[in-house]
Amino acid sequence: MQWKNSVTRYGSLSISLHWLVAIAVYGMFALGLWMVTLGYYDTWYHKAPELHKSIGMVLFAVMLVRVVWRFISPPPKPLSSYSPLTRYSAIAAHLLLYGVLFAILFSGYLISTAEGKPINVFGVVPVPAAFSDLGEQADLAGDIHLWLAWAVVILSGLHGFAALKHHFIDKDITLKRMLGSRID
Repeated sequence: MQWKNSVTRYGSLSISLHWLVAIAVYGMFALGLWMVTLGYYDTWYHKAPELHKSIGMVLFAVMLVRVVWRFISPPPKPLSSYSPLTRYSAIAAHLLLYGVLFAILFSGYLISTAEGKPINVFGVVPVPAAFSDLGEQADLAGDIHLWLAWAVVILSGLHGFAALKHHFIDKDITLKRMLGSRID
């Protein structure tokens, strides 16, 4: 088991971070859609948003680790079979996914701290409100948060379809590298 990326494959830490973020994003998306349907007297009316905020703050920390790790352990080189369009598209897609993820997390932070109260991550670590009372901060950030959440689900779906296209149509090792499969 190699922790760092090599020129030909992803290491265990990159693979773990990738799939952890993917699971968290889809879980948060489902939680977000579910929690907005809850009525005031539902048991989870107050619990679900607190859970959503806490997971969001942990996800922000994981994303920071992920970005730092990309500099410490750069991803494998593109396959020689990739066309220039494929190479540039992959770079653009990854940058877009990272940008949208950070924007979702920041907009969620703005929603949660709009009244000047900190976010208490799992009731243990308070994250202070840096911005508050900015007019319609919660409403505007909420709209942005919703649209970006849909955007990241669509983009990540396309990302997944591209990986499947590489695997089943191009018959290359792109998907195997991210699944941690042995590549010989």
